[in-house]
Amino acid sequence: MAPFHLRGGLNMMFQLATTLGIFSANMINYGTSKLEPWGWRLSLGLAAAPALLMTLGGIFVPETPNSLVERGKTEEGRKILEKIRGTDNIHAELQDITDASELAKSIEHPFRNILKKRNRPQLVMAIFMPTFQILTGINSILFYAPVLFQSMGFGRNASLYSSALTGAVLVSSTLVSIATVDKWGRRTLLIGGGIQMIICQVIVAVILGVKFSSETELSKSFSVLVVVVICLFVAAFGWSWGPLGWTVPSEIFPLEIRSAGQSITVAVNLFFTFVIGQSFLSLLCFQVRDFPLLCWLDYSHDDLCLRLPTRNQGSPYRRDDIRLEKALVLEDNCS
Repeated sequence: MAPFHLRGGLNMMFQLATTLGIFSANMINYGTSKLEPWGWRLSLGLAAAPALLMTLGGIFVPETPNSLVERGKTEEGRKILEKIRGTDNIHAELQDITDASELAKSIEHPFRNILKKRNRPQLVMAIFMPTFQILTGINSILFYAPVLFQSMGFGRNASLYSSALTGAVLVSSTLVSIATVDKWGRRTLLIGGGIQMIICQVIVAVILGVKFSSETELSKSFSVLVVVVICLFVAAFGWSWGPLGWTVPSEIFPLEIRSAGQSITVAVNLFFTFVIGQSFLSLLCFQVRDFPLLCWLDYSHDDLCLRLPTRNQGSPYRRDDIRLEKALVLEDNCS
């Protein structure tokens, strides 16, 4: 649905909404922590508010032109496309969508087709992008920031406040990514963000290794420094791997297997989210020793990004691409 020249930034609105939700939850937790003894009930119950808004908003969300055309409702798809673009000069784009839809229908088993040799590079990216996105350790901070900060000697209120601060940084950095992704490109942001995350994790590892132990707490100055560096780490994730971990996989698959590819991306993301969520508190017992592992994983991110081809700007429904995909499908069917 997004215009071609704004597609990267608008695709990231999904991540922006997620980060706004995280920040709102952190602020609610900080505010309700002072309402003893029933503050936690209010914090939990307020989660129903966005769920209600999503339910009501879903009533007014229009179908996408692609979905309508795929289901044979071409005329409805044309009307929606005219409404979205604000003009009736959409015949070329509608024809591209129709051609792409016909090509997608020719694929009977998309999950089997995605394993074919010509789709393996995209499949590798669809698996490793969300894997490395989660293994940066960002969910450890977002899920357990209060526990993490308390383990470093912060008080209860200070740890909740620091958690809210990291949420605000995440929102701000995501806005930076939305504003720059279509100008600077995907690889530039991914590599730059990975380098910044490596540096931040090394600094935190050194500080905790030298200045913190089970017998001694961090001094106030080093505690502030740790929070600042963690915020810089969160900022790096917010303008690089956070939104682009979703955007890049959504752009690299041909239309006929895009749904299958995206479902794999989401499944891998949720799997590693579960693994990190269940294992982080145990890893916290190792304290400094797991930070070098995360640094190595961030190095792997940058190595992956160096192998990521630069994506051309323009429509994913270009006729030359469609002709090429048709030829490849015929070749696969004949082999």
